[in-house]
Amino acid sequence: MLITKLFKDFFDSEKAGGFILIICTLLSLLLANSIWSESYVHLWHYQFGEHPVEYWINDGLMTIFFLLIGLELERELYVGELSHFKNALFPIAAACGGMLVPACLYIALNHGTTTQSGTGIPMATDIAFAIGILSLLGNRVPASLKVFLTALAVIDDLGAILVIALFYTKTLQWTNLLIALSIFLFLLLLNRLKIRNLIPYLIGGIFMWYFMLHSGVHATITGVLLAFAIPFGNGNEKSTSYLLQHLLHKPVAFFILPIFALANTCITLHAGWPNALIQNYTLGIALGLIVGKPIGIWLFSYISVKLKISQLPEDLNWKSIVGVSILGGIGFTMSIFITLLAFTDNQHIENAKIMILVSSILSALIGLVFLRTILKRSST
Repeated sequence: MLITKLFKDFFDSEKAGGFILIICTLLSLLLANSIWSESYVHLWHYQFGEHPVEYWINDGLMTIFFLLIGLELERELYVGELSHFKNALFPIAAACGGMLVPACLYIALNHGTTTQSGTGIPMATDIAFAIGILSLLGNRVPASLKVFLTALAVIDDLGAILVIALFYTKTLQWTNLLIALSIFLFLLLLNRLKIRNLIPYLIGGIFMWYFMLHSGVHATITGVLLAFAIPFGNGNEKSTSYLLQHLLHKPVAFFILPIFALANTCITLHAGWPNALIQNYTLGIALGLIVGKPIGIWLFSYISVKLKISQLPEDLNWKSIVGVSILGGIGFTMSIFITLLAFTDNQHIENAKIMILVSSILSALIGLVFLRTILKRSST
Protein backbone atom coordinates (compact mmCIF):
# COMPACT_ATOMS: atom_id res chain seq x y z
CA MET A 1 0.00 0.00 0.00
CA LEU A 2 1.35 3.41 -0.95
CA ILE A 3 1.83 5.69 2.04
CA THR A 4 2.33 9.35 1.21
CA LYS A 5 5.32 11.24 2.62
CA LEU A 6 3.03 13.47 4.66
CA PHE A 7 1.28 10.47 6.21
CA LYS A 8 4.68 9.00 7.11
CA ASP A 9 5.72 12.33 8.68
CA PHE A 10 2.43 12.47 10.57
CA PHE A 11 2.78 8.88 11.80
CA ASP A 12 6.42 9.36 12.82
CA SER A 13 5.74 12.61 14.68
CA GLU A 14 2.75 11.09 16.48
CA LYS A 15 4.86 8.03 17.33
CA ALA A 16 7.59 10.11 18.97
CA GLY A 17 4.95 12.37 20.50
CA GLY A 18 3.31 9.34 22.10
CA PHE A 19 6.51 8.46 23.93
CA ILE A 20 6.93 12.04 25.10
CA LEU A 21 3.31 12.07 26.33
CA ILE A 22 4.03 9.03 28.49
CA ILE A 23 7.18 10.64 29.93
CA CYS A 24 5.39 13.95 30.63
CA THR A 25 2.50 12.16 32.33
CA LEU A 26 4.82 10.20 34.62
CA LEU A 27 6.82 13.34 35.39
CA SER A 28 3.68 15.33 36.15
CA LEU A 29 2.32 12.65 38.49
CA LEU A 30 5.65 12.43 40.30
CA LEU A 31 5.90 16.20 40.79
CA ALA A 32 2.25 16.48 41.89
CA ASN A 33 2.94 13.91 44.62
CA SER A 34 6.37 15.14 45.71
CA ILE A 35 7.62 17.74 48.19
CA TRP A 36 7.19 20.31 45.37
CA SER A 37 3.51 19.40 44.93
CA GLU A 38 2.03 22.73 46.06
CA SER A 39 4.33 24.83 43.88
CA TYR A 40 3.86 22.56 40.87
CA VAL A 41 0.04 22.58 41.04
CA HIS A 42 0.06 26.35 41.62
CA LEU A 43 2.16 26.81 38.47
CA TRP A 44 -0.75 25.68 36.27
CA HIS A 45 -3.29 27.69 38.29
CA TYR A 46 -1.25 30.90 38.11
CA GLN A 47 -3.42 33.74 36.80
CA PHE A 48 -2.34 35.05 33.42
CA GLY A 49 -4.67 37.88 32.47
CA GLU A 50 -8.24 36.92 33.38
CA HIS A 51 -7.61 33.16 33.43
CA PRO A 52 -5.13 30.59 34.81
CA VAL A 53 -2.32 29.18 32.65
CA GLU A 54 -4.18 25.86 32.40
CA TYR A 55 -7.12 27.63 30.74
CA TRP A 56 -4.94 29.18 28.02
CA ILE A 57 -3.40 25.78 27.30
CA ASN A 58 -6.77 24.02 27.03
CA ASP A 59 -8.61 26.75 25.13
CA GLY A 60 -5.69 28.30 23.25
CA LEU A 61 -2.85 25.92 22.44
CA MET A 62 -5.21 22.99 21.95
CA THR A 63 -6.89 24.92 19.14
CA ILE A 64 -3.65 24.43 17.20
CA PHE A 65 -3.85 20.70 17.90
CA PHE A 66 -7.41 20.67 16.51
CA LEU A 67 -6.18 22.63 13.50
CA LEU A 68 -3.68 19.86 12.77
CA ILE A 69 -6.41 17.22 13.22
CA GLY A 70 -8.61 19.15 10.81
CA LEU A 71 -5.83 19.38 8.22
CA GLU A 72 -5.17 15.64 8.50
CA LEU A 73 -8.88 14.87 8.19
CA GLU A 74 -9.11 17.10 5.11
CA ARG A 75 -6.16 15.29 3.52
CA GLU A 76 -7.66 11.88 4.31
CA LEU A 77 -10.94 12.97 2.69
CA TYR A 78 -9.34 14.35 -0.47
CA VAL A 79 -6.39 12.09 -1.25
CA GLY A 80 -5.99 9.62 1.63
CA GLU A 81 -7.69 6.48 2.89
CA LEU A 82 -11.05 8.24 3.17
CA SER A 83 -11.03 9.48 -0.43
CA HIS A 84 -12.22 6.08 -1.73
CA PHE A 85 -15.77 5.61 -0.56
CA LYS A 86 -15.71 1.89 0.15
CA ASN A 87 -12.28 2.09 1.81
CA ALA A 88 -13.46 5.04 3.91
CA LEU A 89 -16.52 3.21 5.19
CA PHE A 90 -14.38 0.61 6.98
CA PRO A 91 -12.68 3.01 9.49
CA ILE A 92 -15.84 5.16 9.59
CA ALA A 93 -17.93 2.17 10.70
CA ALA A 94 -15.23 1.20 13.21
CA ALA A 95 -15.08 4.74 14.63
CA CYS A 96 -18.87 4.94 14.95
CA GLY A 97 -18.92 1.68 16.92
CA GLY A 98 -16.00 2.90 19.00
CA MET A 99 -18.01 5.95 20.02
CA LEU A 100 -21.52 4.52 20.40
CA VAL A 101 -20.81 1.37 22.44
CA PRO A 102 -18.66 3.12 25.10
CA ALA A 103 -21.25 5.90 25.39
CA CYS A 104 -24.03 3.32 25.91
CA LEU A 105 -22.05 1.47 28.58
CA TYR A 106 -21.30 4.71 30.41
CA ILE A 107 -24.89 5.95 30.27
CA ALA A 108 -26.13 2.56 31.51
CA LEU A 109 -24.30 3.20 34.77
CA ASN A 110 -24.91 6.95 35.03
CA HIS A 111 -28.31 7.67 33.49
CA GLY A 112 -30.28 10.22 35.53
CA THR A 113 -27.32 11.10 37.78
CA THR A 114 -25.24 14.28 38.04
CA THR A 115 -22.39 12.51 36.26
CA GLN A 116 -24.44 11.70 33.17
CA SER A 117 -22.67 14.60 31.45
CA GLY A 118 -19.50 12.47 31.29
CA THR A 119 -20.96 10.26 28.54
CA GLY A 120 -18.51 11.68 25.98
CA ILE A 121 -15.39 10.84 28.02
CA PRO A 122 -14.88 7.19 26.93
CA MET A 123 -15.81 7.94 23.30
CA ALA A 124 -12.38 9.31 22.33
CA THR A 125 -9.12 7.72 21.15
CA ASP A 126 -5.74 9.42 21.64
CA ILE A 127 -3.92 9.44 18.28
CA ALA A 128 -0.40 10.10 19.58
CA PHE A 129 -0.56 7.60 22.45
CA ALA A 130 -2.14 4.82 20.34
CA ILE A 131 0.29 5.24 17.44
CA GLY A 132 3.19 5.41 19.90
CA ILE A 133 2.21 2.02 21.33
CA LEU A 134 1.66 0.48 17.87
CA SER A 135 5.10 1.68 16.75
CA LEU A 136 6.74 -0.38 19.53
CA LEU A 137 6.05 -3.42 17.35
CA GLY A 138 8.33 -2.08 14.63
CA ASN A 139 8.37 -3.38 11.07
CA ARG A 140 6.12 -6.33 11.80
CA VAL A 141 3.10 -3.95 11.68
CA PRO A 142 1.51 -3.94 8.17
CA ALA A 143 1.30 -0.49 6.58
CA SER A 144 -2.47 -0.85 6.16
CA LEU A 145 -2.85 -1.44 9.92
CA LYS A 146 -1.06 1.85 10.60
CA VAL A 147 -3.33 3.61 8.10
CA PHE A 148 -6.43 2.01 9.64
CA LEU A 149 -5.50 3.10 13.17
CA THR A 150 -4.66 6.63 12.00
CA ALA A 151 -7.89 6.98 9.99
CA LEU A 152 -9.89 5.50 12.86
CA ALA A 153 -8.37 7.92 15.38
CA VAL A 154 -8.83 10.95 13.12
CA ILE A 155 -12.52 10.11 12.52
CA ASP A 156 -12.87 9.41 16.23
CA ASP A 157 -11.48 12.86 17.02
CA LEU A 158 -13.92 14.41 14.54
CA GLY A 159 -16.71 12.63 16.43
CA ALA A 160 -15.35 14.02 19.70
CA ILE A 161 -15.30 17.51 18.19
CA LEU A 162 -18.96 17.17 17.15
CA VAL A 163 -19.83 15.89 20.63
CA ILE A 164 -18.11 18.92 22.17
CA ALA A 165 -19.93 21.31 19.83
CA LEU A 166 -23.37 19.72 20.26
CA PHE A 167 -23.45 18.61 23.89
CA TYR A 168 -20.90 20.68 25.81
CA THR A 169 -22.05 24.10 24.72
CA LYS A 170 -23.99 25.51 27.66
CA THR A 171 -25.07 29.04 26.75
CA LEU A 172 -24.71 30.76 23.38
CA GLN A 173 -23.73 34.37 22.80
CA TRP A 174 -25.30 34.65 19.38
CA THR A 175 -23.62 37.91 18.35
CA ASN A 176 -20.11 36.54 18.92
CA LEU A 177 -21.01 33.22 17.30
CA LEU A 178 -22.37 34.95 14.19
CA ILE A 179 -19.23 37.10 13.94
CA ALA A 180 -17.03 33.98 14.23
CA LEU A 181 -19.05 32.20 11.53
CA SER A 182 -18.95 35.31 9.32
CA ILE A 183 -15.16 35.29 9.53
CA PHE A 184 -15.21 31.60 8.58
CA LEU A 185 -17.37 32.35 5.54
CA PHE A 186 -15.00 35.17 4.57
CA LEU A 187 -12.05 32.76 4.74
CA LEU A 188 -13.97 30.28 2.58
CA LEU A 189 -14.48 33.12 0.08
CA LEU A 190 -10.73 33.77 0.04
CA ASN A 191 -10.28 30.08 -0.66
CA ARG A 192 -12.72 30.22 -3.59
CA LEU A 193 -10.86 33.27 -4.92
CA LYS A 194 -7.72 31.11 -4.91
CA ILE A 195 -5.86 33.25 -2.36
CA ARG A 196 -2.99 30.93 -1.40
CA ASN A 197 -1.07 33.20 0.99
CA LEU A 198 -1.35 31.72 4.50
CA ILE A 199 -1.16 35.01 6.42
CA PRO A 200 -4.78 36.24 5.89
CA TYR A 201 -6.09 32.81 6.95
CA LEU A 202 -4.02 32.83 10.14
CA ILE A 203 -5.04 36.40 11.00
CA GLY A 204 -8.67 35.54 10.30
CA GLY A 205 -8.29 32.39 12.38
CA ILE A 206 -7.08 34.39 15.39
CA PHE A 207 -10.09 36.70 15.21
CA MET A 208 -12.42 33.75 14.66
CA TRP A 209 -10.91 32.06 17.76
CA TYR A 210 -11.45 35.20 19.85
CA PHE A 211 -15.13 35.51 18.99
CA MET A 212 -15.71 31.75 19.26
CA LEU A 213 -14.07 31.86 22.72
CA HIS A 214 -16.70 34.39 23.80
CA SER A 215 -19.62 32.69 22.04
CA GLY A 216 -20.19 29.76 24.38
CA VAL A 217 -19.03 27.22 21.78
CA HIS A 218 -15.67 25.76 22.76
CA ALA A 219 -12.92 27.78 21.08
CA THR A 220 -10.99 24.73 19.88
CA ILE A 221 -13.71 24.16 17.25
CA THR A 222 -12.07 27.11 15.47
CA GLY A 223 -9.09 24.92 14.64
CA VAL A 224 -11.18 22.48 12.61
CA LEU A 225 -13.13 25.24 10.82
CA LEU A 226 -9.89 27.03 9.92
CA ALA A 227 -8.41 23.78 8.56
CA PHE A 228 -11.24 23.42 6.04
CA ALA A 229 -10.99 27.08 5.02
CA ILE A 230 -7.29 26.83 4.17
CA PRO A 231 -6.71 26.03 0.46
CA PHE A 232 -5.96 22.37 -0.21
CA GLY A 233 -5.39 22.64 -3.96
CA ASN A 234 -4.13 19.37 -5.39
CA GLY A 235 -2.57 18.44 -2.06
CA ASN A 236 1.02 18.45 -3.32
CA GLU A 237 4.04 19.66 -1.35
CA LYS A 238 3.52 23.25 -2.50
CA SER A 239 -0.13 23.49 -1.45
CA THR A 240 -1.01 25.81 1.44
CA SER A 241 -2.63 23.03 3.44
CA TYR A 242 0.37 20.71 3.04
CA LEU A 243 2.86 23.39 4.07
CA LEU A 244 0.92 24.30 7.22
CA GLN A 245 0.33 20.67 8.19
CA HIS A 246 4.02 19.89 7.75
CA LEU A 247 4.92 22.99 9.80
CA LEU A 248 2.60 22.01 12.68
CA HIS A 249 3.62 18.36 13.11
CA LYS A 250 6.60 18.85 15.39
CA PRO A 251 5.31 21.80 17.49
CA VAL A 252 2.10 19.87 18.24
CA ALA A 253 3.83 16.54 18.96
CA PHE A 254 6.79 17.92 20.91
CA PHE A 255 5.37 21.02 22.62
CA ILE A 256 1.59 21.44 22.67
CA LEU A 257 0.54 17.89 23.63
CA PRO A 258 3.34 17.49 26.22
CA ILE A 259 2.36 20.83 27.81
CA PHE A 260 -1.28 19.69 27.84
CA ALA A 261 -0.25 16.42 29.51
CA LEU A 262 1.83 18.21 32.14
CA ALA A 263 -0.94 20.70 32.94
CA ASN A 264 -3.77 18.18 33.09
CA THR A 265 -2.19 15.21 34.83
CA CYS A 266 -0.84 17.05 37.89
CA ILE A 267 -3.07 14.87 40.07
CA THR A 268 -2.34 14.77 43.79
CA LEU A 269 -3.20 11.31 45.12
CA HIS A 270 -4.70 11.59 48.58
CA ALA A 271 -5.30 8.81 51.11
CA GLY A 272 -8.15 6.59 49.96
CA TRP A 273 -7.79 7.58 46.29
CA PRO A 274 -8.50 3.97 45.12
CA ASN A 275 -12.11 4.62 46.19
CA ALA A 276 -12.29 6.91 43.18
CA LEU A 277 -12.08 3.84 40.96
CA ILE A 278 -15.35 2.33 42.17
CA GLN A 279 -17.71 5.25 41.53
CA ASN A 280 -20.37 4.85 38.86
CA TYR A 281 -18.83 7.47 36.59
CA THR A 282 -15.26 6.12 36.91
CA LEU A 283 -16.49 2.57 36.34
CA GLY A 284 -18.38 3.88 33.31
CA ILE A 285 -15.15 5.38 31.94
CA ALA A 286 -13.21 2.14 32.53
CA LEU A 287 -15.95 -0.02 31.05
CA GLY A 288 -16.28 2.29 28.06
CA LEU A 289 -12.56 2.45 27.25
CA ILE A 290 -11.37 -1.05 28.13
CA VAL A 291 -14.45 -3.03 27.02
CA GLY A 292 -16.69 -0.75 24.96
CA LYS A 293 -14.01 0.51 22.58
CA PRO A 294 -12.74 -2.92 21.44
CA ILE A 295 -16.25 -4.35 21.13
CA GLY A 296 -17.63 -1.32 19.29
CA ILE A 297 -14.71 -0.90 16.85
CA TRP A 298 -14.45 -4.59 15.95
CA LEU A 299 -18.18 -5.33 15.86
CA PHE A 300 -19.18 -2.38 13.67
CA SER A 301 -16.28 -2.93 11.25
CA TYR A 302 -17.12 -6.66 11.06
CA ILE A 303 -20.82 -5.97 10.41
CA SER A 304 -19.99 -3.39 7.72
CA VAL A 305 -17.88 -5.98 5.85
CA LYS A 306 -20.46 -8.77 6.23
CA LEU A 307 -23.15 -6.44 4.87
CA LYS A 308 -20.76 -5.61 1.98
CA ILE A 309 -20.88 -1.94 2.91
CA SER A 310 -17.08 -1.86 3.21
CA GLN A 311 -14.13 -4.17 2.69
CA LEU A 312 -11.31 -5.47 4.87
CA PRO A 313 -7.85 -4.48 3.50
CA GLU A 314 -6.21 -7.47 1.81
CA ASP A 315 -3.17 -7.73 4.11
CA LEU A 316 -5.20 -7.54 7.34
CA ASN A 317 -7.17 -10.15 9.26
CA TRP A 318 -9.79 -9.88 11.97
CA LYS A 319 -7.32 -10.71 14.74
CA SER A 320 -5.21 -7.66 13.88
CA ILE A 321 -8.38 -5.53 13.88
CA VAL A 322 -9.11 -6.83 17.40
CA GLY A 323 -5.63 -5.70 18.49
CA VAL A 324 -6.06 -2.20 17.09
CA SER A 325 -9.56 -2.07 18.60
CA ILE A 326 -8.03 -2.64 22.03
CA LEU A 327 -5.57 0.22 21.42
CA GLY A 328 -8.64 2.34 20.61
CA GLY A 329 -9.31 2.27 24.36
CA ILE A 330 -6.39 4.66 24.91
CA GLY A 331 -8.44 7.80 25.56
CA PHE A 332 -5.95 10.07 27.33
CA THR A 333 -5.73 13.53 25.66
CA MET A 334 -9.26 13.74 24.22
CA SER A 335 -10.87 11.95 27.19
CA ILE A 336 -9.20 14.33 29.66
CA PHE A 337 -10.18 17.25 27.43
CA ILE A 338 -13.86 16.22 27.47
CA THR A 339 -13.67 15.61 31.23
CA LEU A 340 -12.80 19.28 31.74
CA LEU A 341 -15.97 20.23 29.83
CA ALA A 342 -18.24 17.57 31.32
CA PHE A 343 -17.66 18.15 35.04
CA THR A 344 -17.45 21.24 37.21
CA ASP A 345 -16.73 19.47 40.50
CA ASN A 346 -12.95 19.25 41.04
CA GLN A 347 -13.20 15.86 42.74
CA HIS A 348 -15.10 14.41 39.80
CA ILE A 349 -12.48 15.82 37.42
CA GLU A 350 -9.55 14.42 39.40
CA ASN A 351 -11.16 10.99 39.83
CA ALA A 352 -12.07 10.83 36.13
CA LYS A 353 -8.48 11.71 35.17
CA ILE A 354 -7.15 8.90 37.38
CA MET A 355 -9.47 6.37 35.77
CA ILE A 356 -8.65 7.64 32.26
CA LEU A 357 -4.95 7.10 32.99
CA VAL A 358 -5.51 3.62 34.46
CA SER A 359 -7.82 2.57 31.60
CA SER A 360 -5.52 3.96 28.91
CA ILE A 361 -2.49 2.17 30.39
CA LEU A 362 -4.40 -1.13 30.62
CA SER A 363 -5.67 -0.76 27.03
CA ALA A 364 -2.13 0.00 25.86
CA LEU A 365 -0.60 -3.01 27.62
CA ILE A 366 -3.33 -5.47 26.61
CA GLY A 367 -3.31 -4.23 23.00
CA LEU A 368 0.49 -4.35 22.79
CA VAL A 369 0.74 -7.91 24.14
CA PHE A 370 -2.14 -9.11 21.93
CA LEU A 371 -0.74 -7.55 18.74
CA ARG A 372 2.79 -8.72 19.51
CA THR A 373 1.50 -12.30 19.78
CA ILE A 374 -0.73 -12.12 16.69
CA LEU A 375 1.75 -10.35 14.41
CA LYS A 376 4.57 -12.65 15.49
CA ARG A 377 2.50 -15.67 14.55
CA SER A 378 1.47 -14.06 11.27
CA SER A 379 5.09 -13.40 10.27
CA THR A 380 6.24 -16.98 10.92
